[in-house]
Amino acid sequence: MQHDDVIWDIIGNKQFCSYKVKTKTQSFCRNEYNITGLCNRSSCPLASSQYATIREEKGQCFLYMKVIERAAFPAKMWEKVKLCKNYEKALEMIDENLIYWPRFIRHKCKQRFTKITQYLIRMRKLVLKRQRKLVPLSRKVERREKRKEEKALIAAQLDNAIEKELLERLKQGTYGDIYNFPVHAFDRALEQQDEESEEEEEEEDEEEEEEDEDVGRSEFVAEEELEEDDLSDFEDMNKLRTSSDEEEEEEEEESSEEEEETKASRSKGKSPANGSAPRRKRAFVEIEYETEPAPKSTASL
Repeated sequence: MQHDDVIWDIIGNKQFCSYKVKTKTQSFCRNEYNITGLCNRSSCPLASSQYATIREEKGQCFLYMKVIERAAFPAKMWEKVKLCKNYEKALEMIDENLIYWPRFIRHKCKQRFTKITQYLIRMRKLVLKRQRKLVPLSRKVERREKRKEEKALIAAQLDNAIEKELLERLKQGTYGDIYNFPVHAFDRALEQQDEESEEEEEEEDEEEEEEDEDVGRSEFVAEEELEEDDLSDFEDMNKLRTSSDEEEEEEEEESSEEEEETKASRSKGKSPANGSAPRRKRAFVEIEYETEPAPKSTASL
């Protein structure tokens, strides 16, 4: 026969229990059948003959009830009842099976069942959401793959360069009919050129069609807002225009004055007989002659 008080005195606060975990504030219990997770007299599954709890296995909740008559067979001491997935029906099943159990046990089983259903719902929502999967990669594999990619890139570049050079030589007719080269690559290059030219022509046709569609279409456009910088630029342009207009007016006045002077000079001078251009006036030159006095003769002396 099991004595609950004796068992609690042995494994309680006075002596050692393998399921007990002590902290600074309180003690916890690691027993899988504990209904609250705390180490106390009412929640201890070992020191209670009439005990029940709720456990979850692979998304399904079960009600575990302790049958003390089978204490001699620990493997068959707990009776397992599968609960309904409907929350209200599951609570009714707990009340029916725990009708003679203490009120504390019945209330804690309902509370534990509620918490388990809540975290199962959260788990389903998280599974439905898109999640990132972290895949570990070793550094050796990364280095190896990187080297392979670099080598493949270099080989591809070399192959492309060789193919281009051979195609250019075939186009130029360097080899002629001396060597029997396969012309598959040459034909493929010609097909690519034809496809590119066709694509360019199609793009040009589409652009022309779009331009034709836009012809005659009326649109309402909002007036653009002018900033201070734009206004200052317009003022500078106006100043430049006014200055250029003034310079042009001055040049026109000067040219008109020169024309009037030339007309006046022509009217004063004689017109040439043969219709040739008038002669230019020579500069006035003054010539001065210096005379030396004659020396006195010696005969007069």
